[in-house]
Amino acid sequence: MSTKGWGVARVRELWSLYWTRGAAGRETPAELVSIMYAWWFVALALKLLGGSWDISWHFWTIRDNLAPPHDLNTVGTCIAVVLVLFHTYTGYGADKATLRWMQWGTGLFLIAIPIDVVNHTVNGLDITTWSPSHSLLFIGTAGMLIGVAMGWYRNAARGRWFAPGLIVLLTLVFEDFWFPNEQQEYGVLEIASWDANPGHPYANDELLKFASDQIHQPMGRAGVVHFSLPMPDWVYPVWGLGVCVLLFALGRQIVGLRWTATAMAGLYVGFRTVLWLVLTATAFPPSAVPFFLLGAGVAIDLVFLVPMSQWLRPFVGAIAVTAVTYGLLFVQSVLLAAPPRADWAAPVSAAVLAVLWLAATVVTRRVPLSDTPKSGLRQPTLRG
Repeated sequence: MSTKGWGVARVRELWSLYWTRGAAGRETPAELVSIMYAWWFVALALKLLGGSWDISWHFWTIRDNLAPPHDLNTVGTCIAVVLVLFHTYTGYGADKATLRWMQWGTGLFLIAIPIDVVNHTVNGLDITTWSPSHSLLFIGTAGMLIGVAMGWYRNAARGRWFAPGLIVLLTLVFEDFWFPNEQQEYGVLEIASWDANPGHPYANDELLKFASDQIHQPMGRAGVVHFSLPMPDWVYPVWGLGVCVLLFALGRQIVGLRWTATAMAGLYVGFRTVLWLVLTATAFPPSAVPFFLLGAGVAIDLVFLVPMSQWLRPFVGAIAVTAVTYGLLFVQSVLLAAPPRADWAAPVSAAVLAVLWLAATVVTRRVPLSDTPKSGLRQPTLRG
């Protein structure tokens, strides 16, 4: 069978070959794995770009269901839905556990969409990323991403693209977990834009009036602060450093390569830096890029390089990560810009990370990271 060309005849050929009913986990041809997961990367890239643009959009003007960022995200979601249906019907490219993550994650995301629309209709602005309806969107996306990462791990050929693809997918999981924290990262620059030019911040007059009306005050700085930084200062470091950074440690363990955590942090910070450049060039509200996360990735990789008990590593790692990242967060707040933080929450962040890291260690010991792939490909050996 020819692998050249993507005309109508080629599509029909592939359809006739692979659109057959089957149980989850059936043996999947390498060609089909490549096609399905290439489309997954396309879908997730569209959702990433749409979601990233969306939060900047909301710091600029009133929400609109048909805003371009929503449309871009919708295209990615539609591709994801088609892929989940294909996995479900044919059984190709996903075992039962992988498929359940994909199905429940995608289903929850779809359920959350009308709930979010109703929430905005009833409550108005609701710009905070921490609202219940937004949380459902993040949780659903996380489930979908975990399923895709599992599917890639269990089905992708162990070639030159296996580890990079896995690192990218795990970084996308991290991005989804970190996303709520962007409320504060955009918010701190939104307030700075008002302080630099009172009366003319990034937000347009319609958004400013809407926010001010919600707190029953004239248009002014209070309205900007109201929608920019609605969360307590301890939320940003505790969620970001106590919970999200755990994904770097898990990534290092799952991929098994040195400097995996640093690579994940670099990918994420690099993406946010490029996004900052694009948003600034197009006059959209930018955010404070979390450069300090690079320190978290390096600290985790260094902890894995030091010989120690796997039961001791979570505690040493949590202390090291917290010390490094809080220090770099302070430096960034002085030299560049960073969200406000509660320094008293540093021990809380360390304790949360240590407990979650220890729990993850227990779970990964009891539950295999991978099943034997149906294609018979050898699983990589985990190191560290």
